[in-house]
Amino acid sequence: MENCYIIALVVTKTEEEAEKIGKTMVKENLAASANIIPSLRSFFFWKNEFHHVREALLILNTQKNLFDVIVERTKELHSYELPEIIALPIISGSSEFLRWIRENTKGDPPNKLSEC
Repeated sequence: MENCYIIALVVTKTEEEAEKIGKTMVKENLAASANIIPSLRSFFFWKNEFHHVREALLILNTQKNLFDVIVERTKELHSYELPEIIALPIISGSSEFLRWIRENTKGDPPNKLSEC
């Protein structure tokens, strides 16, 4: 059952942008919760230029089958041309917490969890 749950990570330009996206995901039942790490230092190449910027990290607890919707909704709300939106599997967790994620998202009902 744990393989049905993920942590979705979204890097944003600002803490305010992370808050806007996180609140939207929770209010729309795409994520059970959203956490924000307000200040990251990021280094990367974009369009052949080296960048060193401050960004924020949004962490979403959700169901795997909602990830594609999360990606599309994030793209609608995000200021970046190519936002970083990735998912990591939750390989284990307390059954109570995983049940809470399921109950607070609009993913598949329990009888479909074996399909994820």
